[in-house]
Amino acid sequence: MDKKIVSTNRKAFHEYEILDRYDAGLVLDGYEVKSIRQGNVNLTDGFVSFKKDEAFLENIHIAPYAQQSTHVQDYNSRRKRKLLMHKQEIVRLYHRVREKGLTLIPIELYFSEHGFAKINLGLGKGKRTHDKRESIKRKEIDRELRQEHKARNR
Repeated sequence: MDKKIVSTNRKAFHEYEILDRYDAGLVLDGYEVKSIRQGNVNLTDGFVSFKKDEAFLENIHIAPYAQQSTHVQDYNSRRKRKLLMHKQEIVRLYHRVREKGLTLIPIELYFSEHGFAKINLGLGKGKRTHDKRESIKRKEIDRELRQEHKARNR
């Protein structure tokens, strides 16, 4: 059994140049895990913040679980969620983000082979608009070349 990807942040590859990737666990409530298993999660505007020696995933949307019990009334779908990483790794990432102007963003949310919810984080540098246009042009050229190659092989 391999990892089961639940959600990906495709906007991250358009907005950022991903330099490095890290995996981390998440501290979630039971009904949040059930909602994630149903695919009710959006990583688009998420980012990682640091406080003391802890890392928090902020601004990701986990929709309320439909069959959730009624005792959970003040559910905040965009609350801070603590990341489970080694302390040295958190400190190293904090210094890289602070010094070099990089950003730590969620790339994909998945369940590990043991059933734990994990998040793949990317250390990225923001692209400027001309870089975004350039990458779009490059993708279009590659797509056209693949189509021509496919047409020739018929």
